[in-house]
Amino acid sequence: MALKSLRTRLLLPLFALAVVMAALPAVAGAQAASTGRVRVMHASPDAPAVDIFVDGQKAVTALAFPKDTGYVSLPAGKHNVKVFISPSNGSGTPALQADLDIAGGKDYTVLAVGEAGKNTLALLPLEDNNAAPAAGNAHVRLIHASPDAPAVDVVVAGTSTKVFSNVAFKGVGAYTPVPANTYNLDVKVAASGAVAKSITGLQLKDRTVYTAVAVGLAGNGTLQVVPLVDAAAPAAPSAPSTGTGTMADGGFAWAAVGFGLIAVAGALAFARKARATTRA
Repeated sequence: MALKSLRTRLLLPLFALAVVMAALPAVAGAQAASTGRVRVMHASPDAPAVDIFVDGQKAVTALAFPKDTGYVSLPAGKHNVKVFISPSNGSGTPALQADLDIAGGKDYTVLAVGEAGKNTLALLPLEDNNAAPAAGNAHVRLIHASPDAPAVDVVVAGTSTKVFSNVAFKGVGAYTPVPANTYNLDVKVAASGAVAKSITGLQLKDRTVYTAVAVGLAGNGTLQVVPLVDAAAPAAPSAPSTGTGTMADGGFAWAAVGFGLIAVAGALAFARKARATTRA
């Protein structure tokens, strides 16, 4: 009976710890589902640097062409975005504004496109797909954000292989799987086949997701293609980390793990004491 009682005292805290550990992925998933991520790119070739306000609070200062913010997490739901010429305190009439509906667990890219001098500035919101490519492949999409460039094809240089076909201003060439490699590409006018821009040495890494954005003006020779990394290759599995979780980072689940570990340690100490007493 004493041995059965000892086993029970040992197994109960171990079972509790296992339950808590099994619940951790669900907790992390719930936290991810409650937020989305947004990246903003200044793609207007003649607009000055801008300040960006989200829900009335300044989120970005002096974003200049053709830079982007990288992804920023926002709670799921509707958010008001206003773009002001920098410097700004957010008062007055914005140069651009839009209401974005952010879904939990999804990523978005919002581009400021058009020309300020022609009163054609607009926000172009897009949903991203950052699912990891298959081994040996990269994913790449094309966003046409050059306001005076015609519809374009993107072709592997020296071949007739088209990566994207007939993408017009504000248009998007969908994410396309390509073998991970270094490429030379030609951006061609779709109607005539004339080369508008050559891209040399574009490295597309294994299991990495990219967006290539055509920006600038074809008319004055400033057309360029800016590659953005949407999602890096998934990290290789590694040994569990001790981490530095706090209540804010892990909430109740991390506290429960701590209590479970204490319980296990106590049970093991009790077992050692019981064995010593039995031997005596």
